[in-house]
Amino acid sequence: MSEDVALGGSTTTERTGTTADRSAVVLIGLLLIAAFVMILNETILSVALPTLMSDLDITAGTAQWLTSGFLLTMATVIPTTGYILQRFTLRSVYITAMSLFAAGTLLAALAPGFEVLLTARVVQASGTALMVPLLMTTILNVIPEHSRGRTMGLVAIVISVAPAVGPTTSGLILQSLSWRAMFWIVLPIAVGALVLGGLFVRNVTKPRPSHLDFISVPLSALGFGGIVYGLSSIGESAGGHAPVPPWVPLVVGVIALALFVVRQLKLAGRDRALLDLRTFAVGPFRLAIMMMAGFMLTLFGALIILPLYLQNVLGKDVLTTGLVLLPGGLVMGLLAPFVGALFDKFGARPLVLPGTVAVSAGTWLLTTLDANSSLWMVIAAHVVLSTGIAFGLTPLMTSALGSLAPELYSHGSATVSTIQQVAGAAGTALFITLMTRGTESAIADGSDPVQAGADGVHTAFLVAGCLSIVLIVAAVLVRGPKQATMAGGAPDEHSPGSVETEETADHQPKGV
Repeated sequence: MSEDVALGGSTTTERTGTTADRSAVVLIGLLLIAAFVMILNETILSVALPTLMSDLDITAGTAQWLTSGFLLTMATVIPTTGYILQRFTLRSVYITAMSLFAAGTLLAALAPGFEVLLTARVVQASGTALMVPLLMTTILNVIPEHSRGRTMGLVAIVISVAPAVGPTTSGLILQSLSWRAMFWIVLPIAVGALVLGGLFVRNVTKPRPSHLDFISVPLSALGFGGIVYGLSSIGESAGGHAPVPPWVPLVVGVIALALFVVRQLKLAGRDRALLDLRTFAVGPFRLAIMMMAGFMLTLFGALIILPLYLQNVLGKDVLTTGLVLLPGGLVMGLLAPFVGALFDKFGARPLVLPGTVAVSAGTWLLTTLDANSSLWMVIAAHVVLSTGIAFGLTPLMTSALGSLAPELYSHGSATVSTIQQVAGAAGTALFITLMTRGTESAIADGSDPVQAGADGVHTAFLVAGCLSIVLIVAAVLVRGPKQATMAGGAPDEHSPGSVETEETADHQPKGV
């Protein structure tokens, strides 16, 4: 592969030879496999939460930190990846990411208690945080614009299907093995990906000097961390286990995040921003990011609530729980490449609007679940929800990144990944909070624990259903392509997949 290929805004050579094309396919294929295995671990513990609560003697609010902590760590580390991808080579970033993930997996398998297990999840997440923006930025630089939809469809499998099949994977493992086996099984895969990367990943990037602002890093951590921790504390406080009042971390998080934004805007003029927020000056990017956040919040919230509902309310075992959630994950996996191809041909709007309607329909179906619901009802509602996410996520992600100038690719990738993880962590925390509050309220009113659990689940999905209405309104604002694709399939100046708001493409910034 040509050494002219670069990340973080450097030029990309024109690919016409089969050797270069094959190298790009091998490179992206390896990155996709590694990212899939790593992101699978975001939700692999969701089905195991009841088991972990019993074995480690912790509450649901505490146990959910094994998922929220993973997502939160990613949201804290990912903003630094804009700098990392500019400063270091692809090979060094890949090896670092896989080494961290493998080390965290080993520590998790050996963890004697909750504190060490949570630490291991943080180490795992630190590696995963590097891999996702690396994958997206590589695609933006080595894949031609007119065929990015297909490739981004594969990325959608990684960021949405991997978390969706996590509960199924853990259910199959927990049926006959302990929760530690989930990490022992993943460990050789992680080590294998590390070895393959050392053998086959080569430096195809041109690092350039880049400034790391040491004030922005703690501001980012306090901002994103404070908000998500505050949301999580609300759930813990319902059971009387919150160490600090929830409003304290929420206020700290909001203030720190505001200071972070102000500092990034100031540093952007000198090309020194940790996370260049000038990406938000592009209207299509703003709209797509907002909708993606809603999708990820709903997805991760459902993935944390449904296993608890199936086991604690319907009384199903871990294997049944995993199998019930499998069809939805398979639907997202099968549809993602198909949706990517449709995006390349028709653009975003014909896919995003019906996808958002399906997400809303699936969410409202989930509000009907009670203590006597059938498994087929759960499967049907989850499949409808998953179908909607499959039709919306790929077009939104591709449109958001494709609307940026090449100079902003690495920062755009970091921003997309950050928003996804914060939304996922917030969804996990918010749904647990709503479920806990609803359950406690029902018990106070005299309901038995099973019915109270069902009421708590209903409360969580009711709020999510209201959120889905907002997403439909936002989807209506998505405009079709400004111009059709030119003959021969090559895109014109405005890609057929761009998301255009009332703010026309003529007024969008074209670069830094």
